[in-house]
Amino acid sequence: MNHWDQELFSRAWDFATKKHAGQTYGGHEQGMRIDYLNHIGAVVMELVWCLQHTKTSYNANLAIQCAVLHDTLEDTLTSYEEIESFFGEEVFKGVLALTKNKKLSSKEEQMIDSLNRIMSLSPEIAMVKVADRISNLYHPPFYWDNKKIESYIKESKIIYDRLKRADALLLERLLTKISGYSKFKK
Repeated sequence: MNHWDQELFSRAWDFATKKHAGQTYGGHEQGMRIDYLNHIGAVVMELVWCLQHTKTSYNANLAIQCAVLHDTLEDTLTSYEEIESFFGEEVFKGVLALTKNKKLSSKEEQMIDSLNRIMSLSPEIAMVKVADRISNLYHPPFYWDNKKIESYIKESKIIYDRLKRADALLLERLLTKISGYSKFKK
């Protein structure tokens, strides 16, 4: 069983709540806006499910903190120093690997770069990325067209192929979500 510390989770959740305050994303119905913390919670839920059901032992505290914080560098005004000083070097390195390098010119380059950095770290970081993608495959935003849905499926397959270090249960769930995502085409 993979045990984790509720106090570490609570500290990370409080931090992410403050940093993502007021952020929303597009829902599956026109005009729908969803609080960003819904996404964070979904990623954590996917990860906790895996940690509870896998036979492999992982650093659950690292995985859960990185899951809660995975978008703070990319989507908020959080500094590198804040993450490292509040959560330590190991969590900081995980969150940094999960963050796209916006200096790279294309989204594909940014994703491949992030996947390469994720692969250089412990399997828990790969698990967070897989849980993140699973969460993003629940339902596309209402404004995505079929071309964008196909592009997202292709990108999801790259994540699946590259992150074999992630737990097999999460990878199986990701493959299932990828297989079913075409149903959202219009």
